[in-house]
Amino acid sequence: MKLRIIAFTLRGTLLARELAAGLEQAGHACDARSFRPFPDEKGRPVLPALERETLTRWTEAAFREAEGLIFVSACGIAVRAVAPYLRSKHTDPAVVAVDEGGRFAVALLSGHTGGANRLAQEVASIAGGEAVITTATDRAGLVAIDDWAAKNGWRLDRPEKVKAVSAALVAGKTVSFCSDFPVRGPLPRGYQPGEVSPALWFTMSAAPSDALKVLPSALWVGIGCRRGAAEEQIAAAVDAALAAGGLSPLAVAGAATIDRKAGEPGLLAFCKERGWPLRSFSGEALAAVPGEFTPSAFVREVTGVENVCERAAAAASGGGKLLVRKTVLNGVTAAIAVRPVTVRLAPEKEEKE
Repeated sequence: MKLRIIAFTLRGTLLARELAAGLEQAGHACDARSFRPFPDEKGRPVLPALERETLTRWTEAAFREAEGLIFVSACGIAVRAVAPYLRSKHTDPAVVAVDEGGRFAVALLSGHTGGANRLAQEVASIAGGEAVITTATDRAGLVAIDDWAAKNGWRLDRPEKVKAVSAALVAGKTVSFCSDFPVRGPLPRGYQPGEVSPALWFTMSAAPSDALKVLPSALWVGIGCRRGAAEEQIAAAVDAALAAGGLSPLAVAGAATIDRKAGEPGLLAFCKERGWPLRSFSGEALAAVPGEFTPSAFVREVTGVENVCERAAAAASGGGKLLVRKTVLNGVTAAIAVRPVTVRLAPEKEEKE
């Protein structure tokens, strides 16, 4: 996660420095600041200070740029700082408040989808304190589907439906689900398979549903294009391929192409707009991908390989199954492959028990 940390006292600033070091070691990217300059025992700044920047501006920028905010302060300071920027539990960053002694790390905002519960646990572990988690499903020892999705890299279609699912679990009711993928391991308390009026649907389908759709980040879109292809042309071809397969764009992990096309401005703009990473492969790497692909003499003459989009999709998905073969529209080709997907709802510790 991209994290921003702010502290307000010398003791808190020393803890913020310790947290930043520990969290970076765990793989997070941290920017830790103090509200005012605080020197260490040698007179050097413990952390960079905000200087002329106000807490309001720091918080506004952190809400826009970071995935998690950590306040080494009283909860009240954190609540007042973030209040003007709250929008949705599904889009707001995680917010954690930890006292300057590191005794309690409180998950204040976006506990599940934003990851504040997990972040509070990490902060508590580094500080030697205790994480304070107040979300009802966690307190009841239940698996919250939005938390499960965030942990496993899945996405939710119409996430407002989460509330009803969580409420049913907390009330002791059974939540039924159906899955287009194999389900492995034991089922956690409150979940059972059910094809009739399920509350959850694990799928990649774009079809409308009354169920809360939970989608894996599993599709790779292979793209080939002529030089100078516009962003709009590429978008139209990709959307046509998704529509042909009845696939939701929420299930897309990224796009792939041949290396000689990786710098195309239209392709780069398209991927930036969709928020998709772009992977590129050499012609030799694409030619080595096993399988049967739609051949084109023209493409072979230009690129050295008879098909770019299908081979790129298969390569990016780790040799996954082609769901949509070469789709051609306005000089752009697109194909879609999927990596293997399974659903494993029970936490690992439950499986071992």
